[in-house]
Parts: sequence; structure tokens; C-alpha cells
Amino acid sequence: MEDLSKEVECHTESDTCRKSHHPERVKKDLTTRLNRIEGQIRGIKGMIERDVYCDDVITQLSATQSALNSVAKILLEGHVKGCVVDRLSNGDNEVIDELIVTIQKLMKK
Repeated sequence: MEDLSKEVECHTESDTCRKSHHPERVKKDLTTRLNRIEGQIRGIKGMIERDVYCDDVITQLSATQSALNSVAKILLEGHVKGCVVDRLSNGDNEVIDELIVTIQKLMKK
């Protein structure tokens, strides 16, 4: 998998308005992945409607979850290498607590 996270920039305009700015190639890759996942979800829905064997549906669900995890990994890597590093270098140590919460959310799955 190509490393798509090195160019992510994080801009904090205020405490309530934080944004990441991904390069266009990263946005394009993430959008392509999410479109593929969306298609997988539609396919799973169709499998349910057609009463496809449960094990086959579960296999497709597993593949879809794996694809979502890949998107999350790309975003998390970009967040750590971009936003977290930037905020730490600006003396904002609260970002560590935020990062821990984010990782805990990902690990619930």
C-alpha cells in the first residue's frame, strides 16, 4: 500500500474549526476506496435480499470491514504525521489525549 499520509497538513482556525488538508492524490485515493466500499455495501444488501447463504454474506462483510480499516489506517497515519506532530511542536499536548481516544475508538471494532 502506498504511503499517502506524508503531505497531510492540519490547520486549526479555532478550537471548534479544525481541518485536515489532504493533497488531491490522497483525496482521490480515499474517495476511490470509499466508492468501492459503498459498492460492496450495496452488494451485501443485495445478498441479504436474495437470501444468500449466511457464511457468504459474512465473508463479504469481513472484506468490507478490512477495506474500511485500510481507509482508517491511512487517515490515522496522516493525522499522526501531520496534525499531531504540528500541534505537539506548537506546545499543544492535548492532542495526545485526543489521539488516545481516537485509537480507542478504532480498537473497539
